Amino acid sequence: MLAMNEKEFHDIANYIKLNYGINLSHKKNLIEGRLGNYLNEKGYHSYSEYFNQVFADSSKREVTDLLNKLTTNHTFFMRETAHFDFFRSIALPQFERSVTDKDLRIWSAGCSSGQEPYTLAMILNDYFMHQKAYWDTKILATDISVKALESAEKGIYPLDSIMNVPQTWKKAYFKTKDAEFCEVNPVIKSEVIFRVFNLMDERFPFHKKFHTIFCRNVMIYFDEPTKAKLIQKFYERTERGGYLFIGHSESINRDESDYKYVMPAVYRKE
Repeated sequence: MLAMNEKEFHDIANYIKLNYGINLSHKKNLIEGRLGNYLNEKGYHSYSEYFNQVFADSSKREVTDLLNKLTTNHTFFMRETAHFDFFRSIALPQFERSVTDKDLRIWSAGCSSGQEPYTLAMILNDYFMHQKAYWDTKILATDISVKALESAEKGIYPLDSIMNVPQTWKKAYFKTKDAEFCEVNPVIKSEVIFRVFNLMDERFPFHKKFHTIFCRNVMIYFDEPTKAKLIQKFYERTERGGYLFIGHSESINRDESDYKYVMPAVYRKE
């Protein structure tokens, strides 16, 4: 396997941290493990040769491919079900009463291959039922990975990824493609807007604030200052009474944020 020298390690770690917030400063072995065989197969003679190609690619496809290799995008439907139960039983009844213009704004930040926003779309469809036509419940789903978003827009998943999905949803919101794969119903697909977005951008270019932000299992890659800055930006883009959902392996320093703790990995802007 191709070995990486210290300069190459620091160059790539600093680039990823500066541009994407991901802290790999103690992950040299991980980088070598994820990239070494790939570089050998592609005929690169050094990590510098590969990184120079990544940096020179103006389309950013090379760097998103690199990020895919260095981070874990494993997800599935109904992951951390307590969040979805809370969203359905507590948050939505509250918003149904308080959002008088019926414009319900939800953001799935770091949506990976789309299971989270599609799950939210199914919950919304079930909850509002015949009133759905009177509400704008489109979900914004963003990620830095073009590859993940392309997969998400297709809405095709292995059958074992929906094993935790209620049987009624399997019938109503999925169709079987073959012995191994299923596809999300077009009605649910139409409820999600996928966009490329980097959470490290200095400004969040959204004209309106969100009632709910899901950003789960994304900040595990960030150091504390980066995470604190991102949480503050989320807070500024959250409507009063709105919620932030993070991963169960993540936490918010309550002394450094104005979000109020509600339950594990759920916070509210009062």
